[in-house]
This record gives sequence, C-alpha cells and structure tokens, in this order.
Amino acid sequence: MKRAARGFTLLEVLVAFALLAVALTLLLGALSSAASQVGMAAQRARAVLHAQSLLASAGVVEPLAVGRREGEWEQGTYRWTLQVSPYVEPRPEAGAAAAAPPLAGPQLVQLELQVQWQGARAGRLQWRTLRLLPPALEQGT
Repeated sequence: MKRAARGFTLLEVLVAFALLAVALTLLLGALSSAASQVGMAAQRARAVLHAQSLLASAGVVEPLAVGRREGEWEQGTYRWTLQVSPYVEPRPEAGAAAAAPPLAGPQLVQLELQVQWQGARAGRLQWRTLRLLPPALEQGT
C-alpha cells in the first residue's frame, strides 16, 4: 500500500507568493526610508562639522568685528551667514532701571551662525554663542 505523493495546490502556492510580495514590499519601503534618513543625517553632520570649524576659528584667524559675514562651502552646497553683534543682557524688569553705560574693557559679543543647504534634502541649522573681545580689538586698534 503505497501512498500517493501529495504536493501543494495552486491556491496554496498563490497565497504563499502573495504573502511574500507583501513582506518584500514592506521591507523595501523600510530600507528606502532608512536610506533617506541616513542621507539627511550625513548632510546635517557635514553642516555641523563646517559650522564647528568656522566657530572655532572665529576671532582666531582674523579679529571679530561687529557686523555680518557670508560664505559657502563645497562649491555652494552649504551657505553660511555669521552675524556678530554686541551682547545685550536680558533684563527681567524692562523699565525698572536705566541701562548702565558700557564699561571700558572687554566686550561681550553674540555670534549667530546659520548654515543652510539646498537639494532634495534641503535644511537649515542655527547656532548662537558668546565671545569676549579684548579691549584692543573692540576699539579697532
């Protein structure tokens, strides 16, 4: 008594292929999204590295001066704007006390750096920091 070999029916094969197609579609969608996120993270990381370099060299390579400077990196892929302005301390009571006259000596300035990039994954980042200008640089000598 020999049993006949039994295989898969056509319906079972079609259902298996349908499940496989759905699983692969979901997997490819997740991989595509992950690749896009990696690309955006790479662009942001490059912008951060450029910005750190610029902020580290600000006031070292050339003296800081109140005003605005602009430039670009990587043949215009990244554009930056650096605004240097005197730091004004926020006061909790605006009209309570008159503003004190500036003291002679070092001056505190605020650096505001904006970096933006174009393309399919355009973006913009912004940093603010404070620097102390020596009295000689403040007077422009």
